[in-house]
Amino acid sequence: MKRIVVKIGSNVLTRADGSIDITRMSSLVDQTVALRKSGFQVILVSSGAVACGRSILEVQSKLDSVEQRQLFSAVGQIRLMGLYQDLFAEYGIRIGQVLTMKESFGTRREYLNQRSCMEVMLSSGVIPIVNENDTVSVTELMFTDNDELSGLVATMMDARELIILSNVDGIFNGNPSDPESRVIPEIGPTDDISCYIGTAKSGFGRGGMQTKYGIARKVAAEGVRVTIANGKRENILPDLLIGKDTAVPHTVFIPAAQGTSSIRKWVANSQGFAKGNVSIDANAARVLKGRTAASLLPVGVTAVEGDFEEGDIIAVLDPDGKRIALGRSSYSSEEARASIGLHDLRPIIHYDCLFIE
Repeated sequence: MKRIVVKIGSNVLTRADGSIDITRMSSLVDQTVALRKSGFQVILVSSGAVACGRSILEVQSKLDSVEQRQLFSAVGQIRLMGLYQDLFAEYGIRIGQVLTMKESFGTRREYLNQRSCMEVMLSSGVIPIVNENDTVSVTELMFTDNDELSGLVATMMDARELIILSNVDGIFNGNPSDPESRVIPEIGPTDDISCYIGTAKSGFGRGGMQTKYGIARKVAAEGVRVTIANGKRENILPDLLIGKDTAVPHTVFIPAAQGTSSIRKWVANSQGFAKGNVSIDANAARVLKGRTAASLLPVGVTAVEGDFEEGDIIAVLDPDGKRIALGRSSYSSEEARASIGLHDLRPIIHYDCLFIE
């Protein structure tokens, strides 16, 4: 089975007035079913809960933005999943809801629990529909938007491809409103097109093209093909994945030739969860950044900061204080401090659990 993740953005599912576009939603369900019939295993990462809540509930003006988001999400998530359930039920297909938070990717145990849950759903013929649990997520620990969440899900589930559906055709080589601008069809691992990326955010989403570009580059570097396309184009998913219609405008991020291991994927996506830092000397930094695989040994460590346990994510800082790597610690912070500069001890971070940035 060809496993893919499809991210459906708020701007794809909403009309100009912010209400849910059920016709578009129905079309995307039809397209997802077509993919399933063609041998694809599909995971949906769907926005739209807040928009659903906003369209059916009036709120008191005294509520702040966080309270409104929580209220709209709590009410709207039920409506959103009800719509998906009814639409997929027409084809006899079951769906399952997966609500998650950024913190749920922070520990290996929770990471694996989420992966196991979705694996069981997929093996049982159930389509997982994933969304952030906005009712309990707090601002500083929220995903940038569902682009970030979809990238984490794609790497966690070893997907072959991530399709990010937005309300634009892809990444342009100029302002999309300029008739002279064109969609960039392919972006390779070493191509830098950041000069073309605008910082404006899209109408009903939290992120923008800058977020999509950053997530796409990172996910592609981990071996997953990423496509950004316009979810409001008719038949966009079958055209991209079944018919392979090259005339349909879209931007593809070519994946790195060699993907990373499951545990390195987890480490790579855990930047926000480092429980401490280890500073290393120039020689250790040179070894880690060299072409030969190497673990971080205590002999190269000069300082340990923070309070962490064995198995926690920690950051590795070079002599200038710049973070150059993340890894899963084999030591507690107390043990790490006691081992600073010592020879002939087990690695503080084994190579298999180390991600060089």
